[in-house]
Amino acid sequence: MIYDTRACELGEGPLWHPLREELFWFDILNRTLHSKATSWPFDVYVSAAGWISRDELMIASETGLFRFDLTTAARTPVVAAGTSVTRSNDGRADRQGGFWFGTMGKKAEKGAGAIWRWYRGEVRQLYKDVSIPNSICFVPDGTAAHFSDTAQGKVMKVALDSAGWPKGEPEVWLDLARAGLNPDGAVIDAEGRFWNAQWGAGRVACYGADGSFLQAVETPGATQSSCPAFGGPDLTTLFVTTALEHMDAEARARHPASGQLFAFADIAKGLPEPQVIP
Repeated sequence: MIYDTRACELGEGPLWHPLREELFWFDILNRTLHSKATSWPFDVYVSAAGWISRDELMIASETGLFRFDLTTAARTPVVAAGTSVTRSNDGRADRQGGFWFGTMGKKAEKGAGAIWRWYRGEVRQLYKDVSIPNSICFVPDGTAAHFSDTAQGKVMKVALDSAGWPKGEPEVWLDLARAGLNPDGAVIDAEGRFWNAQWGAGRVACYGADGSFLQAVETPGATQSSCPAFGGPDLTTLFVTTALEHMDAEARARHPASGQLFAFADIAKGLPEPQVIP
């Protein structure tokens, strides 16, 4: 059940690389990218990635996007985004080869962040006045996107055009505020079901395409589940990052798996993460 015992202060952004058959994930606050075999430290906050090729990732950081070579650790700037008081948070590649990512205040200042999309050399700010951007994921046919502002407790849905840009206004798809739940990272499986890590609840909850609750997978010993991803050779393993952030010594003792990375076998079948097209 525990895939990796290295405790992240703020685990985020798990990515199963389909060509390497390898999982990557981040510890945002410790400015680190992890794999099972190694870790890469950075001098800026890093939080999410998509794959460009076997050896290159697109990484979201506090200063924007950069290409990262896994073999040489070389970084190539792609685009600047955000401000000096923000950092990146959740992010995921879309079905059209673009990359969505969120920015937020480094102290989670209200409305300091935004949600952005990079696509074939162009970056646009899609939504502003966001406090904690999360839940970025895409339906299997690429015709709609989900995202949330964790601070508001609502998961949104917006239709996409053939190039992957939003068309029309986002609508509330799932209101978790009523239940006191905090939507964090999310991923959609091959059957179109929405899997959402819920910060503070110690679980990843699964909802049907109509928003109906179906089941939940608990993260024992870790209440701050942060982001799920499907991976493994057959894409049937659910990986879940967790966090130590904001936990005092007593809380960490009561929840000893906090910050560690979980893996749950044979939960559901995921979809391959799309390639980011440079």
